[in-house]
Amino acid sequence: MENYRVDAYEKVTGKAVYITDMAVKGMAYAKAVRSPLPRARIQRIDTDAAEQRPGVICVLTHRDLGDIVPYYGPAFKDTPILAIDQVRYVGEPVALVIADSEAEAEDACALVQTEFEELPAVLTLEDALKPGAPLVQEGLKASGHFRDLRSLHPVPGTNICNYYRYEQGNVEQAFKEADEIFDHAYTLPALFHYSMEPHAAIGQWSANDVTVWSSSQNPLTVRKELSEIFDLPLAAVNVIVPLIGGAFGSKCYTRLEPLVVAASRKAGRPVRLALSVDEACKTITRHGARCRFRTAVKKDGTIIGRWCEVDLDTGAYADLGPRVAQRAGYTASGPYRIPHLRLEARAVLTNKVPAGAYRGYGVPQAAWASECQLDAIAEKLGLDPIEFRKRNLPQKGEEFRAGDLPMESELASGIEQMAKALEWSKPAAKNYTGKGIACGIKTGGGTHSVSTAIVRLHVDGTVTVLAAVVEHGQGSRTVLARIAAKVLDLPIDRVYVFSSGTSVVPFDQGSSASRTSTVTGRAVQLAAEAVRKQLFEAASKQLGAAQEQLRAEAGYILAGEEKYPYGWVVAEYFGMPGGELIGVGVARPERFEGPLGAATLFWEVGMGGAEVKVDPETGGIEVLRYVSVSDAGWVVNHVAAQGQEEGASMMALGHALFEELRWEDGQLLNPNLVDYRVPRFAELPRDLRTILLENGDGPGPFGAKGVGESGVFSVAPAIANAVRRATGVEIRDLPLNPERVWRALKRAGKS
Repeated sequence: MENYRVDAYEKVTGKAVYITDMAVKGMAYAKAVRSPLPRARIQRIDTDAAEQRPGVICVLTHRDLGDIVPYYGPAFKDTPILAIDQVRYVGEPVALVIADSEAEAEDACALVQTEFEELPAVLTLEDALKPGAPLVQEGLKASGHFRDLRSLHPVPGTNICNYYRYEQGNVEQAFKEADEIFDHAYTLPALFHYSMEPHAAIGQWSANDVTVWSSSQNPLTVRKELSEIFDLPLAAVNVIVPLIGGAFGSKCYTRLEPLVVAASRKAGRPVRLALSVDEACKTITRHGARCRFRTAVKKDGTIIGRWCEVDLDTGAYADLGPRVAQRAGYTASGPYRIPHLRLEARAVLTNKVPAGAYRGYGVPQAAWASECQLDAIAEKLGLDPIEFRKRNLPQKGEEFRAGDLPMESELASGIEQMAKALEWSKPAAKNYTGKGIACGIKTGGGTHSVSTAIVRLHVDGTVTVLAAVVEHGQGSRTVLARIAAKVLDLPIDRVYVFSSGTSVVPFDQGSSASRTSTVTGRAVQLAAEAVRKQLFEAASKQLGAAQEQLRAEAGYILAGEEKYPYGWVVAEYFGMPGGELIGVGVARPERFEGPLGAATLFWEVGMGGAEVKVDPETGGIEVLRYVSVSDAGWVVNHVAAQGQEEGASMMALGHALFEELRWEDGQLLNPNLVDYRVPRFAELPRDLRTILLENGDGPGPFGAKGVGESGVFSVAPAIANAVRRATGVEIRDLPLNPERVWRALKRAGKS
């Protein structure tokens, strides 16, 4: 049953339930009144006319939040439930209209009268970093959610909400000893996490507890934040996550949940808030960035030193920007052996939409600069780009960062397989056709990653897995079912995964950081192994046979020639047709030391190779072939893993060729899916291949590693490097849209 997926039937028949399919008894609907200015002091919010509108129940403003803690955030508690003293970006919610229908709520939003005193705003990284620039925020307070964020370094008196620095060796000495020094700058725009289901949540407040239906990737973290905001015990907060229609990091941690709970508290009814695409664009983005890389090399192509600077535009509120800056900085130099390093990254506040986690967590921004520069270096030194990279890749078992996990991947083997699939040695068949490659690496699974799972074997021989995994399209429920089925030697259709409701399921960090198969999967494996142990003990006792004489096969205990269903063993053990065997598994960090506060769980490695054709008359790029290589350790479900890689490649194709959020005077110009265009199937390469490396060397079940993000790292630089080899023109800014490419060709006299 290799292609079996546990949620397939409900999805293909349309029976799958998402937040906007749900109706809680007595539910009201909400729409937000949003700021028209990038920065302004709130002078007046008049809700009288809106509240007199037929169908309107009430209007929530910051005046209703005085008896709670109205701020939240994973790094700093800086994000207000509603704007309190001032607005800090266009689109920030300043009031919430609650009505009997969504249409009535939306109509009444126009009746809420607001007055603002416009204040100086900083709208670019350059403006935000100028000495004396207006401060987007002051007095940031750390949230304390994560061990690795206890040592945040905001720079007082500036808009830098976290400055990350890592050094090894002596960079200055490396630059003195170098035969060649390369110094380049690169930029990337902010992006929209396009998922087919925009953000949505339902909040239900009562005197004793709170229930929230949410599209969050991290329901247990949301529970913690709601508990702190509303001064409730954790046990009184229940966060239920149904199926999610895509996330890619946009639904990490807390988004709408405090707002709908506060609305329900005032309205006395459950309240649903569902965003449009326009509103989702004004809720969370991927960081725009600028990167400067200075690299010292010997004539033979040995990289001896690198100084990487990455500045990330994290918008008006820190969100996960400080953590993204850490990860982008820590792996900015790429998966290479470089003895002398200085890695710096800054998360910079601006008066724009907040930026947070996005598939790759800062690595695609840094990899864009790193891998494009490496090709420029290879060309100057007269080296083949693949041989140049192989010369500098660490061996398996070699220390990659002092005090961290040694490199556990066969990097050279991966790049060789990619080169073979790309037919690297075969020359381009036509003019303006070329091939390019790139590599990227990320700390996988999160450095402080905890998962707990419960496995129950019932008297009918079926199994329930309880795990707080969030299914947002990646196939996590199927993966966990496969792991339990493999350990217990059961058909997968006899395993049921229950994952919703924080009042029921055990703790889990959440479905992000490519951690589900590895960390949650490991917890399920341990829990299933505990059940298997109990099963054999029970069978041994009931059958009067030593455990060594028994074996399991397809839901039966075999003793010699006799077969006994698991259910029979359970019933005989309890002496009645009831009872169950229960196992608990806990996966937690093994080491709490390391450059990021703990050792990396695994290195998530992604490599990519592209073949492109450039039209010199229009600047249009056609990707003829793309090869993606990821180290999966052990693949739980080949079809799902390949789908993850193909989806990542297609997503990053848009990042490379045309996606960008555009602003003018703080106003977002393209918050829709007409002006902001994502890739279509017709734009996929004619030849799209995925190679999954399986060496069984990961920390997850049976040696698994996560691959949810690795397919994104290399697409843009691989395409840019292919364009360089096809045209001789280097482009250092994304996206590679036809106008930018055509202008670059024209400047070089090649259009």
